Amino acid sequence: MGDGLSVHVIERAASMHVVVIGTGIVGVCTAAWLQRGGHQVTFVDRLPPGEACSFGNAGSLSPSACLPVGMPSMWKKVPGWLLDPLGPLTVRWPYLPQVLPWLMRFLHHSSPREVERIATAMRQLLAPIFESYEPLLARADAQHLVRRTGCLYVYSSREIARQWQWGMDLRRRLGVVMQDVEQDELEHLEPDLQGRFRFGILAPENGSTLDPSELVKALHAQCERDGARTVLATATGFVRQRDQVRAVRLEAGEPIACDGVVIAGGAWSAQLTRALGLRVPLETQRGYHVTVNSNNLALRHTVMAVEHNMMVNPMAKGLRLAGSVEFAGLTAAPNYQRADVLLQRSRDMFPHLDVSRYTQWMGHRPCLPDSLPVLGQVPRVANAWCAFGHGHVGMCGGASTGREIAALIDGRPPAVDLAPFSPGRFA
Repeated sequence: MGDGLSVHVIERAASMHVVVIGTGIVGVCTAAWLQRGGHQVTFVDRLPPGEACSFGNAGSLSPSACLPVGMPSMWKKVPGWLLDPLGPLTVRWPYLPQVLPWLMRFLHHSSPREVERIATAMRQLLAPIFESYEPLLARADAQHLVRRTGCLYVYSSREIARQWQWGMDLRRRLGVVMQDVEQDELEHLEPDLQGRFRFGILAPENGSTLDPSELVKALHAQCERDGARTVLATATGFVRQRDQVRAVRLEAGEPIACDGVVIAGGAWSAQLTRALGLRVPLETQRGYHVTVNSNNLALRHTVMAVEHNMMVNPMAKGLRLAGSVEFAGLTAAPNYQRADVLLQRSRDMFPHLDVSRYTQWMGHRPCLPDSLPVLGQVPRVANAWCAFGHGHVGMCGGASTGREIAALIDGRPPAVDLAPFSPGRFA
């Protein structure tokens, strides 16, 4: 999106002071797009920019990542997963009564019809990943943090890959380029995969970031250079006058007066929407990663080891291994045995991997039971907008979300049909 369009927006939209709650990738991209429209921005977050999920995610920038977490027939596997405390999906038993209604809704949305509906909506949001990021990266001189080398989905055999064929075929029907890769070509593309994987599917349009935290920090720093202010504080509620938000209340300090507010607080966002009369079934799917700092592999692609349920991404700080879902709420201590499982899987995949130095991390993915984020105006509040709930694809959807929310605030029709993401869809 060129500067000519940006100037046009400035001419047609009145300048507003917008408080963006959240300095993760979604909040920062939303602020950057708002500034391109001539608006003034104040960030509010209890953490510095680029922390939380934007620090520890897998770093994927994948137009192919349109499938929901819940897929057809998953319900058959859930009981076994729940009985394995280190399996790909687990619930800490004290938390089960609280999360069980959410899980039932989640399974409801895993029917073939629902999966097609959800994937169609997500494909619209994720297809323009790079065109949405491009002007923000150029402005912040951060193009070096993003690469477009493709993603390899790898399997131990073509026969095993057929277990996931329905989802891959759905991606193709939605316009995702997916190319079959036989063993010889796979080992040519990635010699380090030799001996463990005999079939792959290449998504050549995919990309990744070398450092998700640094990417967020670079975009945030540019926002500040362009006039944004950052307040390190916890937002607790709002000062309202009829159907308008007039200020954002803080846990400590004076309220921040504003003309509008964007709630992009990740897994903590539902606490704020309740203050505006909106209840959404937001849950945290706690994710773990291991970053192998002593990485001695020479991977050129992001690799999704489907059978291992693990994404492998070579980053500036080492080889990042990410995967698994844990339900335990926002306050329970991490169980780093789940990160140890990721490390063991990496040894199985790459017996020659040097794992002498590594770090572990746990973060909170903000997830809705239908795997769709909440994007749009808060019902019955004229100047409050939601931009959260991206689950496993926050880095993928951050820039396009920011672009669409800025369009709504400007009064322009969005480029993406936002009806499936409506904040009021759970009422």
